[in-house]
Amino acid sequence: MDRPVVLFLCTGNSVRSQMAEAFLKKYAGDSLEVHSAGLEPCGIHPLTTQVMNEVGISLDGHRSKPVGDYLGKLSVRYAIVVCEQAEKACPKIWPFTKQRLFWPFENPAAFDGPESERLEKFREVRDLIGERIRQWLSVLMSSDVEPLESFT
Repeated sequence: MDRPVVLFLCTGNSVRSQMAEAFLKKYAGDSLEVHSAGLEPCGIHPLTTQVMNEVGISLDGHRSKPVGDYLGKLSVRYAIVVCEQAEKACPKIWPFTKQRLFWPFENPAAFDGPESERLEKFREVRDLIGERIRQWLSVLMSSDVEPLESFT
């Protein structure tokens, strides 16, 4: 049986969607096929790599990918949009998607301040994403039905 596909969508595929992809891959193991993509991929932000390394998750092998790499080429079970800008610009119905979720997270790359404060903002968002992934995966794995649509 094919593993359900999860696709995290963001604008740049440089921070939030990369974090979500990495966390879900770690926590779900081989039970899900996990990807991320951006509307305007711009490379992985260096602080994304740094804060993920701090929690023992390497982004080696990750790269920013355009949505076009997946659109019409992959049967996505769960399309999860993690930023407001992508929510406004993404197609409202992803082809063949059983469930589309919207989990808006603040963009730490947009935070302006000293390096130490920027790093703290990346950690804050990383921790929020990690917790959201754990909660959703718990619901997903403990249910005989699709995760509740209200769990958005």
